[in-house]
Amino acid sequence: MKGNEQLKYITRGTPAFRKSNFALFVGGFTTFAILYCTQPLMPVLSEEFHISPAVASLSMSLTTMTLAFSMLMMGSLSEAWGRKSIMVFSLFTVSIVMVLTALSPSYHMLLVFRILQGIIMAGLPAIAMAYLGEEIEPNSAGVAMGLYISGNSIGGMGGRIITGMLTDYFNWRTAIIGIGVLGLICSFIFLVLLPRSNNFQPRPLNMGKLIKSLIAHLRNPHLICLYGLAFLFMGSFVTLYNYIGFQLLAPPYSLSYSLVGWIFIVYLVGAFSSVFMGRLVDTYGRHNVMWVVLIVIFLGACITLNDILWVKIFGVAVFTFGFFGGHSIASSWVVSIAENNRAQASSLYLFFYYLGSSISGTIGGVFWTAYGWIGVIGLIMALLLLAVFLTKRLSSIERSC
Repeated sequence: MKGNEQLKYITRGTPAFRKSNFALFVGGFTTFAILYCTQPLMPVLSEEFHISPAVASLSMSLTTMTLAFSMLMMGSLSEAWGRKSIMVFSLFTVSIVMVLTALSPSYHMLLVFRILQGIIMAGLPAIAMAYLGEEIEPNSAGVAMGLYISGNSIGGMGGRIITGMLTDYFNWRTAIIGIGVLGLICSFIFLVLLPRSNNFQPRPLNMGKLIKSLIAHLRNPHLICLYGLAFLFMGSFVTLYNYIGFQLLAPPYSLSYSLVGWIFIVYLVGAFSSVFMGRLVDTYGRHNVMWVVLIVIFLGACITLNDILWVKIFGVAVFTFGFFGGHSIASSWVVSIAENNRAQASSLYLFFYYLGSSISGTIGGVFWTAYGWIGVIGLIMALLLLAVFLTKRLSSIERSC
């Protein structure tokens, strides 16, 4: 490993800093627009293919599940093959597969394409955090990570809004093609703007060392708590967004697909939150800000129980603000703790992150069918109580160090 005096970091205020942040912002936008584009389509898919809400949620859950497992390997491959090349390949290929998904003759075939997307798209989220940790000066890491996460949030928002509008005006197949074409454009921008790695040192691919590295990370109590928080945060977040559409499309709201899609404009508060919380962390420390985040998420979930539409949407916005702040804090925390094999540590974080999305996102369909929106929020509250326990555990570990 190079000594710190030999590392050539990208510093804030330079053209390289602006280019790298914008490239990763665009890359995050593409990945999450593709990942979440079927979320507002779940009611459409449920109706067209005559399936239950829980089965319709598989169009997202299977993608996030395969994404989670694939990221474990992608992070290790990047240690041997390099960061940028894998991220570029991932973005271009998943965009092409997205276009092909629109040709699906059946729901089963659509799920096959979504599984392929989950495997391929892992190349960017598994590596982006490691790239930032290696290339960006440490004092600017919080802001850089926040900007990357904001790209994720805007991509998730944009994917939902675009698919909602295109579905209303055309159909869901046209919507999927539109997302795929947009992904190809963003992939080219990413290829051109992202600086090459200066501090990356390739290592031979060694499965034995990979397994040992993963086990070592899983033995770190700090990381275990953060991985648990990733599972719980993302599980609660996806559960809320998976089924809010079903509620808003049904009476007494009876909103159109376009309007439901535009509800996701509240993702903008997530883009602001990730940067804002990153700056607070640089000033007050991660642990202190994490408690604030938990309170905000709890309040947002409770507010959504109100039947007044604008109040409910306000609750979703508050919930979203807290979630992206928590995700930004936890993800940068993982990179700072993992002094070695950061890509694998980040991959494990995202593995549990998307595992929570897959499991809770589908289980939420059972709660929605049985108990309605109260059941969905009840499941979310249970997850957040576990998050409180893990945050307390983190505090205990820090005091003992």
